[in-house]
Amino acid sequence: MFDRWKKKKDVNKVEVKAPLTGQAVSLSQVPDEAFAAGHMGKGIAIEPSEGRLVAPFDGTVVHVIKTKHAVMLEEKATGLQYLFHIGINTVGLKGEGYTSYVNVGDVVKTGQTLIEFDIDAIKAAGYPIVTPVIVTNADELASTVEEHTGSVTAGSDSVLSINLNS
Repeated sequence: MFDRWKKKKDVNKVEVKAPLTGQAVSLSQVPDEAFAAGHMGKGIAIEPSEGRLVAPFDGTVVHVIKTKHAVMLEEKATGLQYLFHIGINTVGLKGEGYTSYVNVGDVVKTGQTLIEFDIDAIKAAGYPIVTPVIVTNADELASTVEEHTGSVTAGSDSVLSINLNS
C-alpha cells in the first residue's frame, strides 16, 4: 500500500536549492510568530532581490493559495512537501502583484517559474517580502533540517540540508 509519508527512493540526504535569489535568513527573523517559532514547520526564509519564485526540484504542485502568494510542492523522490510563502500577511493583497504559472496537479521541473511577483508593489502596500520556505512534513520524514544562510541565487545555492529518517 502506498504511504505518502514514506521515502519513495533510497535517499538519505536532500539538498534543497534556493527557490529565490536574495538573502537567506533564519526563520527566527521572520516578522510572523507562526513562521518564526517553527509552528508551520522547519525551514528557512529568503529576502528576495528578484520577483521570481522557481521550482528548486522536480515535483508536483499540491496546493496553490487562491491569492497567488503561496504554493506547495511535493518533492518527487522523497515525498517531502514544501510551502513557499511570498511575503508576510500578503493575503491582504488579494492576488495583486502576483502572477501564478502553476495549478494543483502540475508536474514541475527544476528551475521552472512558479510565481512572479512585484517586490516594489508589495513593499509599497506595507508588507514585508521575506519569503518562508517551510518543509511542512519534516517532523514525519526528517531527522534534521539544517539552514544555510547568506546570499543565494535561485536554482544554484543550497538553502537547506535535510537528513531523512532511516
